Amino acid sequence: MTCTVSATPRLRPPSPPATAPFAGTLTAFTLTAILVSGQLYVVIPLLHDMAAGWGTSAGGLTWLVTVFGIGYGAGFLIFGPLSDRYGRRRLLMIGLPLAAVTTALVALSPSPEAAMALRAVQGVTVAMFPPAGLAYLAERLEPRRRVVTVAAVTGAFLASAVALQVAAQLLVESIGWRGMFAISAAGLVLASLGVRAVMLPDPPREATRPTHGLRAGVGSVLSAYRPLPGLLFHRVLSLRYLATVMLMAGFVAVYTGLQIYGGNSPADLLALRAAGLPSIVLVPLLMPWLARIRTTTRAAAFLAAGALVLAVIGMTGTAALVLLLALYVAAITGGLPSMNEAVSAEAGRVRGTALALFSAALAVGGSAGPQVAAAFGGFTPLVYGLAIGMALAALAVLASTRTAAKQPARTP
Repeated sequence: MTCTVSATPRLRPPSPPATAPFAGTLTAFTLTAILVSGQLYVVIPLLHDMAAGWGTSAGGLTWLVTVFGIGYGAGFLIFGPLSDRYGRRRLLMIGLPLAAVTTALVALSPSPEAAMALRAVQGVTVAMFPPAGLAYLAERLEPRRRVVTVAAVTGAFLASAVALQVAAQLLVESIGWRGMFAISAAGLVLASLGVRAVMLPDPPREATRPTHGLRAGVGSVLSAYRPLPGLLFHRVLSLRYLATVMLMAGFVAVYTGLQIYGGNSPADLLALRAAGLPSIVLVPLLMPWLARIRTTTRAAAFLAAGALVLAVIGMTGTAALVLLLALYVAAITGGLPSMNEAVSAEAGRVRGTALALFSAALAVGGSAGPQVAAAFGGFTPLVYGLAIGMALAALAVLASTRTAAKQPARTP
């Protein structure tokens, strides 16, 4: 007698969802963006307290901001390509805990020299988040949800300049500057857990295929960096990177100009800085409707609007300055995600590398802003000069659109 036993079918694990959860992703990535980008600014209100503890001058400790910025910009170029090579989630699950460790080490710095070295390392590690995070949002969110999330995250990068400085100013007297870095480290640990909870698994990386004349390899680690020169000198993307530099340089230069030329009290400066926060919150809410406009047209329109507001500020002086600054910040807040989308759409499979250069362009603009402000010698000539620069940036974006239209179609 023959007994036939039927094989029990193996149950396959469920496939991961095609798109990331909207609410959780929006919350986790926005809060992480504030904390990560805010590490550049958090040290500014702490300088006098740090100088008193080490018996040195606060002016000399401004290098704590500069060296972080250098590490931050370099980190974009290091980790953006690696996110293309190894995956967005994998990189962030290493990067955010590592950023927490380096931030905690800054709190233990025994001397200014050690603090400067650790701040540079901290800048490199926290730089893992922007290019990998923005590339993840572009790839894994539902298209109709993507624009508002990218707008919220890029707006959070701007909001961090105010939020972290205000937090440090309020807390430094009670917990000291070391306590502020310890809190930041704890926040990065929580951010790592939150991002881990909402991120989808990395999809399998495909073999090297040409995209827009660029290559995304899965061979050696060095192969991840091969697209960088092609992206940097790409006929379309190079114009958009230059416009991005101008966008961020203008934002930082205006607030630096208020600091050095305005003769405002600390309370007035805090009010002027805070004037932009409502725009940073409200503009992302409008992006689902604005998303119906072509990305490059929208980016050019925001740049042109920023140029117009700056020209009005130059003509009216300090009259209605709070309102005009709110409008200017609204133009910046809308322009940043629009430029992000314009770069992402052109990059194809090397999106992480392209957005690393986008993030580096933001860092270059932010670093150049104070020097631009100082070069003009007064607030009125500064805003007129920036108005011309932003108008030229708007024309560059439109020119990049025409250049892209003339390029022959490529097979992805």
